Amino acid sequence: MDAEALQDDLALRRLVQDWAVWRDAGMWDRFAGCWHPDGRMMATWFQGPATEFIKVSQVGFEKGVRILHFLGGISVDLAGPRAIVQTKMTIAQRAEAEGVLVDVVCTGRFYDFCEKRDGRWGVVLRQPIYEKDRMDPVDPAAQVTLDPALLAQFPEGYRHLAYIQTRIGYQVKRDMPGLTGPEVTALYESGRRWLAGDTLDR
Repeated sequence: MDAEALQDDLALRRLVQDWAVWRDAGMWDRFAGCWHPDGRMMATWFQGPATEFIKVSQVGFEKGVRILHFLGGISVDLAGPRAIVQTKMTIAQRAEAEGVLVDVVCTGRFYDFCEKRDGRWGVVLRQPIYEKDRMDPVDPAAQVTLDPALLAQFPEGYRHLAYIQTRIGYQVKRDMPGLTGPEVTALYESGRRWLAGDTLDR
């Protein structure tokens, strides 16, 4: 890796880390700087322009919605001014499920389409990959009984996260990529084409 590639690699790692810290802390002006103007976010509860994602995240934050992120290992694939960055992560959300306060933790990866424009790296598309999740009552003595029919409507990788998000009023996308399957295969192919210079599918 030459000096320029090393600098790009470090800048992309910082970009991913800043995204999580600034979003979870409610630092919206700084968070906006992680994106390019045409950036898009794909999440269980929101799919659309990053500008709108920032707005609805801020509204939710002010209402007490807490969706927190913890990051692990990062893998960077560079191709000139483009990159695919994969980051191991967990998404943690606290909410009520059937009258019981619970914590849901979902493990997966961020799969980021990034581009360097005018010397600055930014996110063009963030697509999480949801690998597995679990739900636990905040009070260990409490018991929660879920609606099995509702739970079964969601993919295995994020069914508990989708459950509580549905219960608090979000419309949850039901075909997000998981660890295996056609959705994640199609995502990898989009990443390959992105690095080869093709236009990003929207």
